[in-house]
Formats: sequence, structure tokens, C-alpha cells
Amino acid sequence: MNFVSTYTTAVILGVLFGFFSRLIMLKTDYRQYPTYPHGRVIHISLGLIAAGLGSVAVPALLKQDYTAITFLGLAAQQFRDVRNMERNTLTELDKMELVPRGATYIEGIAMVFEGRNYLVIFTSFVTALASVLFTWKVGILVGTLALLIDKLFMGGKKLGDIVDIKHEEVRIDGPNIYVGDIYIMNIGLVDSREKIKEHALGFIITPKNKNSVATIANLGQRQAILHDVSTILGVYRDTGEPSLVPLAKRDLSTGRLGVFLLPQERDIQKAIEIIGKIPVLESAVRLPGETSVQGGEE
Repeated sequence: MNFVSTYTTAVILGVLFGFFSRLIMLKTDYRQYPTYPHGRVIHISLGLIAAGLGSVAVPALLKQDYTAITFLGLAAQQFRDVRNMERNTLTELDKMELVPRGATYIEGIAMVFEGRNYLVIFTSFVTALASVLFTWKVGILVGTLALLIDKLFMGGKKLGDIVDIKHEEVRIDGPNIYVGDIYIMNIGLVDSREKIKEHALGFIITPKNKNSVATIANLGQRQAILHDVSTILGVYRDTGEPSLVPLAKRDLSTGRLGVFLLPQERDIQKAIEIIGKIPVLESAVRLPGETSVQGGEE
């Protein structure tokens, strides 16, 4: 590589590692977002731009061309606009869902897409910097470590980490519907009660600590549970049938959550696995157990 300048080598390596980091962080899963192929093209293109910005910033700063900071600031503004775009798009799409994601879930998805572009800038920047300060081999090593960090940030807590999940029978007592001992709702129509008796599944979600109690009490986290299970297992309902809407209700005395579902596929074990793998939404996380205030005012 003697014929290639140090800066050019650094920029090329930075772009390659930054772009690759965006590829490994881009996954179309059961939520069908980003859509394939056009949604993926948009995010891959933005990842390439972010990789270029992070890489070029290194030689610019080392040459004391501090206008590079201005370009990074403009990039941050563009990525915030991406977050707004994702939020608006998903909010409109959510109106067409039989079981919506909910605003908290949508905000979490939008936040992730913005944050991953910053991880791309970080990866390309540290790779290029290591290549300039040391050698291209060190740059490759640092880039590989940055990819591992990116993978670490991709994974957050899952619901199974903070709660215990158990199947419970859906009990019908006259017009009242229960999951175990947790009251869900009142159904007056006999036909709806017959459908519930045939298709319903119930689960009790028990929090492991005080923080978990507050987290699963969040309405957005509850809606995420209902949406993900209904997306994967299907949902036995159509528009104009409010009595067949999946619900999650709290036991106010213990903080447990009763989950009432009407899936097309009645697979109890699969449903438990799905609930356990649902992400704990950042906006839903509460940590009352970590406060230093035990009562009264300071």
C-alpha cells in the first residue's frame, strides 16, 4: 500500500468498517421494518453517508481544519430528521394495524434508527484515527473492536430478563373475563364469549423486582407485548369487534400483569418465548428501586 497515502488508506478503511457496521445493524424482522427493499436502501444509503462523514473528519481535524465539526453538526441534524421521518411514517402505518404498536414502541424504533447512524460515525472515526496514528493493520483491529461494540449496543434488555411468564387459563364468570385471578373485562355478547372460550390464551407476567413492576405498568410496554405476539401468532379479530381486542391488565395489589390474547395460532410455548424476547422499551424503563429517597423530603 505504499502507493496510497496514509490519509486515503484511513478514509477507505473508515468507510468500509462504518458501512459494514450499518449492514450488520440493519435487520428486517417479524415487525417488517425497515421494509424490503426500499426501506433498506434508504438506511443503507444513510449509513454510507455517515461512514464517509466519520472517516473524513479524521484527516480534516488532524490538519486543523475545524470546519469538519460543522459538517458533523449538520449530519446530526439530518439524522434527527431521519428519526422524525421514521416516527411519522410508523405513526401513519400504525393506524392500519389490528393491534397497534403504540406511540412508545414507535418512538423506540425511531430512536434506534437515529442512534445507529451515530454508531456508524463512531466506528468509521475510530478506525480512521487508528489508521492515521498507527498503521492500517491497527486500524483494522480497532475497527473490528468497534464492530463488537456496535453489536453490544444493538442488544438491549428483553422482557424475559425482568419478569417471569406463566400460562394461565382464561376464565369466564358470567359476563366477566379473567386471566387467572386478574380481571380483564366485561363481555355482554354470548357469541363473543364463545369465541373467547375457543380461541383465547392467557398469561401472567410477574415482575422480578420493584423496577420491573414500574416498567411493565407502562402502557407502551404493555402495548408492545400485545402487538408483537399478535404479529407473530396472528390475531383472531377484525375491525369493529372491540370485544376481541387483546388486552393487558394489572393486578393493582401485586403489580402482576394479566395478558389476554386471541391468536390465530394457539401455541402456548411459542407465545411464552415471544413474550420473553420482546424488547424492554427505553421510554418505559423506570428505576424506583434505585432512588436514594426513602420517604419524606430532602
